[in-house]
Amino acid sequence: MLHLDAKIPDGPLDQKWTSYKFERKLVNPANRRKYDIIVVGTGLAGGAAAATLAEQGYRVKAFTFHDSPRRAHSIAAQGGINAAKNYKADGDSVWRLFYDTIKGGDFRSREANVYRLAEVSVNIIDQMVAQGVPFAREYGGLLDNRSFGGAQVSRTFYARGQTGQQLLLGVYQQMARQVGLGNIELHNRTELVDVVVVDGKAAGIVVRDLVTGEVASHSAHAVIMATGGYSNVFYLSTNAMTCNITADWRAHRKGAAFANACFTQIHPTCIPQSDDFQSKLTLMSESLRNDGRLWVPVNPDDTRSPDQVPESERDYFLERRYPSFGNLAPRDIASRAVKVEVDAGKGVGPLKNGVYLDFSEAMERLGVDTIRERYGNLFEMYERITGESPYKVPMRIYPAPHYTMGGLWVDYELMTTIPGLYSAGEANFSDHGANRLGASALMQGLADGYFVLPNTVSNYLAPQLGTRPVPTDHPEFQAAEAAAKARYDGYVAIGGTKSPDRFHLELGRLMWDYCGMERSRAGLEKALAEIPALHEEFRKDLRVTGDAHSLNQTLEKAARVDDFFELAQLTCLDALTREESCGGHFRVEHQTPDGEALRDDEHFAHVAAWGWTGDPGQPERNVEPLEFENVHLAVRSYK
Repeated sequence: MLHLDAKIPDGPLDQKWTSYKFERKLVNPANRRKYDIIVVGTGLAGGAAAATLAEQGYRVKAFTFHDSPRRAHSIAAQGGINAAKNYKADGDSVWRLFYDTIKGGDFRSREANVYRLAEVSVNIIDQMVAQGVPFAREYGGLLDNRSFGGAQVSRTFYARGQTGQQLLLGVYQQMARQVGLGNIELHNRTELVDVVVVDGKAAGIVVRDLVTGEVASHSAHAVIMATGGYSNVFYLSTNAMTCNITADWRAHRKGAAFANACFTQIHPTCIPQSDDFQSKLTLMSESLRNDGRLWVPVNPDDTRSPDQVPESERDYFLERRYPSFGNLAPRDIASRAVKVEVDAGKGVGPLKNGVYLDFSEAMERLGVDTIRERYGNLFEMYERITGESPYKVPMRIYPAPHYTMGGLWVDYELMTTIPGLYSAGEANFSDHGANRLGASALMQGLADGYFVLPNTVSNYLAPQLGTRPVPTDHPEFQAAEAAAKARYDGYVAIGGTKSPDRFHLELGRLMWDYCGMERSRAGLEKALAEIPALHEEFRKDLRVTGDAHSLNQTLEKAARVDDFFELAQLTCLDALTREESCGGHFRVEHQTPDGEALRDDEHFAHVAAWGWTGDPGQPERNVEPLEFENVHLAVRSYK
């Protein structure tokens, strides 16, 4: 069994982080240049960590499989970033952001981590403003805020509908500055294919050059994983096509526990699937629900144009079911409510697989120019994809796989169960519990990269003063390189008939049908029977054209899909063993009479952290109990 020590500091909740920073071991500025740190992933979490650690004086190697760090999927978080600055004087505070996040995650996250996140949030905005991020401002010049789901205050800072992109550009310029100064060694178009562990500690990584196919090793005193989430296991998701689980999964196979895999978020505000051949779903920002109202016709057989349906024949179902929060109910709750309406036959659009998101009332109340100023680029994107203008007809939306709250288990320092291996941002499980509130992804990524990791890595590094990284000619590095080369050569050698995408599509359908918005014991057991059989077919009938020693995107996809198969089994097993409903994990056997999630705090108020055993069908389940000393467990209600 794994020993899960969260390393939560003693003392009052609001003093834990301050006490930790004072009591941690420090590395003298003159000694920091003697340490090498690897950062894998250069989105908000990885880019911020690389820039800050390099600024502190450490020697940093940063790796991205993109042609530029600016391609990181962080740009897709469009709507905004939360911070408890209370600029609107509407009752916000660090404590309220902490409470909203704990409640929003359905009481399945650590109090200490979440409070630190809320505490640090107030510094993030100042940091990004100083870097030139063009946040929206009010007439008087002060930063503006808007609301997001799960909150009754306005705490979300934004830059039109492109907040993630603007924040990433701010992070990138700081990172690029350190590259120019020689403090960061940047490796583009390079994918992690294994993590190397020597004497029980992270020693470095093995990477594959995506242009030449060359496999090489890099060593360091510490390794930071900031490689994003795994919603692409569903095939259709809001994630970029290249998002995958390989980096995290390779770490998991080397001893890093994987936590809460079944906590996957279905985002309610996506453009509905248009046909069976679609390979990507498009997210429409949650910010749209500030002024857009969700509705369906009262009559399931009503095929009139939406502008011809009178108010008396419209069902604004979120406002009806959750009057206190209305259209800004949290994502998991809003998604299930949308599904209920579509399953009842009230879906709209050519395939009757969506609901309306209507801005007509807001445009009449505020004026078209105000709506264009707030959401113009999002409206343009929607019209380019669908051919319909939201200024003239309501948007059509439906839920889709989006963010993953599960990930590598980390302690308070963001260290995994492998000493020296850290995980940040969406790649870890730490802050969101069973559901992430909107605008909190950017907050966590920047908090981890700019403020948490730069204060925690020294605790591990300080005792290693005078040591050098394990040389890359060590037998463990050589064995990892040989195994990686053999694995990629093996994919090419199969010579079957089906592409990696074909297998990914079939796996995604299984996952969506049986481990998507609703899960049942029978469905999960069916998935756990069919996924290994499909994986075995993958091993026998995969077709990869080209070779393993040059640019080969089909080969890249094959390796990623292979890891998705193993993750899929863990996700279904995690969902099967968690006999409750909470947040994004909804078991049909565990619901209230009115269809809400029914938690089991007596048996499942814990983190499920799975250890690798060598058999993806028989992982080891470990438990970290969650203690609530400051927030009382309560029925989660947004009514």
